[in-house]
Amino acid sequence: KPYRCLSTTAACVTVCCSSFIEVQTKSKVCANVFCGAGRECAVNEKGEPSCLCIESCKPHKRSVCGSNGKTYRNHCELHRDACLTGLKIQVAHDGHCKEKKTEQAAASPVVCYAADRNELRSRVIQWLQTEIIPDGWFVKGSNFSDILLKYFKSYDSGDSQLDSSELLKFIQHNESVVELQSYADQESNNLLRSLCVDALIELSDENADWKLSFDEFLNCLKPGFNPPEKKCALEDETYEDGAETQVECNRCVCACGNWVCTAMTCTDAGVEMTEEEWNLRVAELNKHQVCICKLNPIKKKSTVYQSS
Repeated sequence: KPYRCLSTTAACVTVCCSSFIEVQTKSKVCANVFCGAGRECAVNEKGEPSCLCIESCKPHKRSVCGSNGKTYRNHCELHRDACLTGLKIQVAHDGHCKEKKTEQAAASPVVCYAADRNELRSRVIQWLQTEIIPDGWFVKGSNFSDILLKYFKSYDSGDSQLDSSELLKFIQHNESVVELQSYADQESNNLLRSLCVDALIELSDENADWKLSFDEFLNCLKPGFNPPEKKCALEDETYEDGAETQVECNRCVCACGNWVCTAMTCTDAGVEMTEEEWNLRVAELNKHQVCICKLNPIKKKSTVYQSS
């Protein structure tokens, strides 16, 4: 663009000519330089091309919504902001961004963590050890196995196996053992107790039938048995006991090597999931379990864990 001086003074001629030369130089140096959206080519002190953030965008209004949830006056303003902040901001859609609904925080499921399971197991073992009677001069005493066999026969319904309800009755035989206070309300504590009984069964259930034979029962409560440490897996990463993750509107926590999730209907998701579909989703979470076995590795059962 040519410049014209309104005065013939030397000062005006110098300014006009230098501006003209600068435009000519920039046009020539930046002719084959592409800087990308939100940037423009400028000539540095060495006379070399340099891409800088656009100083100002044209004022035309065509609102767009950025991937960062911010509304911009036009595409140029979006790309300029991305350049200035160094963030990767893309166009989500034309027009203003829609206000996001405040999502209701998902409740945590009631779960039996490894620490709860181990505490319950430790209490039962301590209780049983107090009943050991050493051999006398004329009378045979009772060892740990004898005491367990006595209780096994007492609570077995006749199939030579203890299921979860029978094992719970055995544990409730000593009231001081079952008072696990991880949750404030009694209802949650009762559920916790049942979940920890299931966790104890899983600990030694070698044939995956959710029942304990006497040998499995003995192995579960044997003082020298060191429970294997199990971790949860998700997307090629492992998670420690107590870790949490979000699946749609439900919260899942890692407990004893399994993801345990709430089972709320996700109304905001547009499509409601049936109970069967949700069970499959939770089962998929538990597909890969990492077991760090210190002693006596236990075979993993294919089960779905879910808390209503």
